[in-house]
Amino acid sequence: MKIDSKIYVAGHRGMVGSAIVRALQKNQFNNIVTRTSAELDLRNQKAVNDFFDQEKPEYVFLAAAKVGGILANNTYRAEFLYDNLILEANVIHAAHITGVRKLLFLGSSCIYPKFAPQPLQEESLLSGFLEPTNEPYAIAKIAGIKMCETYRQQYGDCFISAMPTNLYGPNDNYDLNSSHVLPAMIRKFHEAKVNGEQPVYLWGTGNPMREFLHVDDLAQACLFLMENYNEDQFINVGSGVDISIKELADIIAEIVGFNGEIIWDMSKPDGTPKKLMDVSKLEKLGWKAQISLRQGIESVYEIFKSEYNNA
Repeated sequence: MKIDSKIYVAGHRGMVGSAIVRALQKNQFNNIVTRTSAELDLRNQKAVNDFFDQEKPEYVFLAAAKVGGILANNTYRAEFLYDNLILEANVIHAAHITGVRKLLFLGSSCIYPKFAPQPLQEESLLSGFLEPTNEPYAIAKIAGIKMCETYRQQYGDCFISAMPTNLYGPNDNYDLNSSHVLPAMIRKFHEAKVNGEQPVYLWGTGNPMREFLHVDDLAQACLFLMENYNEDQFINVGSGVDISIKELADIIAEIVGFNGEIIWDMSKPDGTPKKLMDVSKLEKLGWKAQISLRQGIESVYEIFKSEYNNA
């Protein structure tokens, strides 16, 4: 990419998209194209085609998606499948017909089978059954990967895919009905501390192992891949280190300053027992995550407190 290349970031108001915009601006890219969902509904094929015809972006970061935690994924299964399928299909196809030079599609680690060997290698895709609670979302993301692969194979389009691990960072979602585990814990512990409420109830057993990556690290990886990666197969993006949900809760409680009791509600689902990405392929290319988990949580908690107090 050149400094003045026209770059479209789909989903620029979301956690991932906004981080990519920040990374592009930090690296002096000055021709970034964005649209809000009110300005451009990516589920509307004609609107997407008209946008690409008008703007003709050279590079596309496809970070737009309908996302959420276990509760949201398991409750709004149809929306998670439909919305993600149709928006990614519209953007990828429009990029093809307008001759976009390169597109990066962002998926999710939930594409892997529930009991795939750990750490999760790219070759494990479609080797077993998916985790039931987020199967519709995972199927949509797998379809996006396959679209990029098949458009490369049939048309020669330079479309690549990256699969991030569990993300957190600025512009995260703290709604307890739809958020992921890390931001949900931050909010629960913070509210319990300021309101003097005990205990805090958390889902499941706390035993599942999860890997977390700060979204600013992901954004830097996306720029790196756009410049340095051009293969059929998607590539994992993660920290390469996992932690139990119980350990995560202890770290967040300590950072927030919550000293009360934590009760694990074992009537709630755990999800996949372990989910650690094999990031050796990306590290061999020369990229590695830089932000430690504690450092990252401390920084986002400061942002959360400011936003929470203002709200």
